[in-house]
Amino acid sequence: MTSPLRILLLMVACPGLALADNWPAWRGPTGDGHCAEKDLPLRWNRTENVRWKVPLPDAGNSTPVVWRDRIFLTQATEHGTRRALLCLDRGNGKELWNAEVQHKEKEPTHDTNPYCSASPVTDGERVIVSHGSAGLFCYRVDGKEQWRKDVGKMIHLWGNASSPILYGNLAILWVGPGERQALLAVDKFSGKTIWEHSEPGGSDGIKNKDWIGSWSTPIVARVGNRVELILSVPHKVKGFDPKSGKERWSCEGLGNLVYTSPVCSAGGIVVAMSGYGGPALAVRAGGSGDVTKTHRLWVHPGNPQRIGSPVILGEHACLINEPGLAQRFQLKTGKDLWQKQRAASATWSSLVAAGDRLYVTTQEGETVVLSAGPEFKVLARNALNETTRASVAVSDGEVFIRTYKHLWCIGKK
Repeated sequence: MTSPLRILLLMVACPGLALADNWPAWRGPTGDGHCAEKDLPLRWNRTENVRWKVPLPDAGNSTPVVWRDRIFLTQATEHGTRRALLCLDRGNGKELWNAEVQHKEKEPTHDTNPYCSASPVTDGERVIVSHGSAGLFCYRVDGKEQWRKDVGKMIHLWGNASSPILYGNLAILWVGPGERQALLAVDKFSGKTIWEHSEPGGSDGIKNKDWIGSWSTPIVARVGNRVELILSVPHKVKGFDPKSGKERWSCEGLGNLVYTSPVCSAGGIVVAMSGYGGPALAVRAGGSGDVTKTHRLWVHPGNPQRIGSPVILGEHACLINEPGLAQRFQLKTGKDLWQKQRAASATWSSLVAAGDRLYVTTQEGETVVLSAGPEFKVLARNALNETTRASVAVSDGEVFIRTYKHLWCIGKK
């Protein structure tokens, strides 16, 4: 499942990380939906295997992150004019502190994308969170603010959602979508800008009616003897040097709108997918300049809507599309072995791979558990009957599910 190289890379990027215990970032400890958990609950409902649930003040799409005995969750209230990072006690869900900022300036978004959709990231000592146009913020785990960073306006008709990630001493954020779109790296201790890459071709969808943009979160992967920062942007997937921000390579083939995060196999094959029926592709990472003709393996031009991100399982990439259709692609050929079998109702959730299972939650609040094996098989359906557009977080035998009403902690009793 998770390769030794990827685990080694993660240990270098985040020293002291306990893979089996923590869920420190969007898509977990490796940033690609994988974890070391092997004994998560298979079945639950609104009463069975519920350790606790706590009410949330408003809707939200972000995923909680977990470090030891603390949970960190972003939350907007009062139509986004109040944006907060919440810290909850992992044992009972009780609020330990609330770091709130106010942002009175107008910032558009879509009704299905509430403010504060970006998930936090933590290294166990500090928590860094993006609040869109309100800025990038860093807090100690006790709630004391360490720094705040003005990243400029993040204005798009449908809002923003990209989460910050950590690499060594850097906090890295995709500042977009919008007319201005950029990949930004700051010192995680001070918030000082280390490098910035400006990406041309942006649009806010308001003054310019073009529907274009990326809500993707970048990943860090080891490819051969070098580490690469990989990001999907409109029309392309790109590889960067994470230390300098220098663009190393790009591959054409994506569409105008990108909602998913890329994934990279242990062998260096990147899978990137567009949304809104746009193309999907696979490319061998590495190389220099435009590698479309030399490194691209396949392109699927027309697809269902895709919002949740895939996971890599050996030589395959698995995905549940927004309509709830399951696909399992051969990395080298793009052949779909599951052929869009019905797995769930409509979902925005990204897949989580834990042991021999895959977890994904529908917009109706039903978490579907699939076999991670080659045969398509639904193992369980677990209904909470509350709207959710977030992905599950897992840590030390527990599953955390953020709905529009509650944060749920699911665990075997």
